[in-house]
Amino acid sequence: MDLIPLPHRTERAEGFFELGDGFGIEAGPGTEGTARWLRGTLGAATGFALPPKNGDEYDVLHLSVRPGLDAEEYRLVVAPHGVHVQGGSPAGVFWGAQTMLQLLGPDAFRRAPLPGRTWRLPLTEIRDAPRFRWRGVMLDVARHFMPKDGVLRYLDLLAAHKLNVFHFHLTDDQGWRVEIRKYPRLTEVGSWRARTKFGHRASPLWEEKPHGGHYTQDDIREIVAYAAERHITVVPEIDVPGHSQAAIAAYPELGNTDVVDTTALSVWDTWGINPNVLAPTDNTLRFYEGVFEEVLELFPSEFIHVGGDECPKDQWRQSPAAQERIRELGLKDEDELQAWFIGHFDSWLTARGRRLIGWDEILEGGLAKGAAVSSWRGYAGGVAAARAGHDVVMCPEQQVYLDHRQDAGADEPVPIGFVRTLEDVYRFEPVPAELTPDEARHVLGTQANLWTEVMEDRARVDYQAFPRLAAFAEVAWSGLPAPAERDFAGFERRLAAHYGRLDALGVAYRPPTGPRPWQRRPGVPGRPIDGPPPNR
Repeated sequence: MDLIPLPHRTERAEGFFELGDGFGIEAGPGTEGTARWLRGTLGAATGFALPPKNGDEYDVLHLSVRPGLDAEEYRLVVAPHGVHVQGGSPAGVFWGAQTMLQLLGPDAFRRAPLPGRTWRLPLTEIRDAPRFRWRGVMLDVARHFMPKDGVLRYLDLLAAHKLNVFHFHLTDDQGWRVEIRKYPRLTEVGSWRARTKFGHRASPLWEEKPHGGHYTQDDIREIVAYAAERHITVVPEIDVPGHSQAAIAAYPELGNTDVVDTTALSVWDTWGINPNVLAPTDNTLRFYEGVFEEVLELFPSEFIHVGGDECPKDQWRQSPAAQERIRELGLKDEDELQAWFIGHFDSWLTARGRRLIGWDEILEGGLAKGAAVSSWRGYAGGVAAARAGHDVVMCPEQQVYLDHRQDAGADEPVPIGFVRTLEDVYRFEPVPAELTPDEARHVLGTQANLWTEVMEDRARVDYQAFPRLAAFAEVAWSGLPAPAERDFAGFERRLAAHYGRLDALGVAYRPPTGPRPWQRRPGVPGRPIDGPPPNR
């Protein structure tokens, strides 16, 4: 049974249970969503109607919430006359159903039945539960926009790998992707750029056509609901005070008008760290409060991500208004000014029952008590945050930034950063060894990030994500041994079967032999970094 992620405990018996036209579903209270999902997915692949049945009949899939199990824990039993999926909550039942789908073989992931196909499950009992509560993927749709259907597809791919947090990077210098009705120019102006740098920012190549798009508020509601049906939480990111040129292009008064002519700024068409940041004014605070008011209506998540990363302070140093604000607030420097800016929104979100999370730069200048940290610049930020009592999501760039290249070969498309092989990702350990058990409890989980500067379409995102995202999913879910002791050869054997599932799902993954001809980008320069990444 080549399951990914690896279950905690599996007991196999001789024989199989065969599904036929009469196979139906008994959905106990709280499992109706999983039953509906199975009729839409397994029903499409098999052609079976999967009608409602009661527990006294044969050939039944029994779905039930069972007290005593942890929320995401499940028990899957395939017996000679039926199948039982029990979970500690509706989420646990759903994860058990995902495992059952894998047991049926790759064709269970197709959208229409193949002729002559028989469907059978090995007689088995599986007991399973996740290691972490936060098993996330960040998708950047600001640099290259992914239309709504592509986002829904990615939610299905996350669910198939038992990943349960979708970090939705919606705003950046290169585009604003969410409709804010109070400020229509954010999408009228801020969602489109005139052209796009092709490759790394040092590349001489340009795609000379407009690029952009945005999600309407109804699109967002649909995405959030679709995710919720798959027990995935959508965490939105609205980036402040850096990475904000798209917003400033739409509303120039948000920028440091006493330093630069913000009316001359357009949505940025290249990559890197942008000097044009938000002005630390009351007007800016009120504007973004208006943005977040609408964001909170759209996203019910506990956490709201505010970015906080890569905010150059040069304009604040040159701005008389920013310097006056530092003096007025009794702050020491520009780092404390950023901490004040982030702290304002931490208090604002806390007053509304939400929690702020930001990239680890929000630690600079002091961090508000209730804030959580996405540790991306290695492990150090996460260690510091956990020791200070802040919750942490571990997503170090050197380990789980999947935009980094997968191999040192010359054919890798637009190679960025360090080589992070499939095995490297499989041996990634989210909890730093130097944390005490009490400190380690602040590690909510882990997240892989997909930054899309050099991923111009869905196929490029697929290539960078898979199969490494399958390895990451196992790290996030399964209770694996220490990195050096992990059975990577065993994972590779299971992955050989998993490629069939990815094929059925239409995923343009990187083959183990290297990129296919159409996956290459000859002549498009990247920025490869040689040597092993620093482990810090």
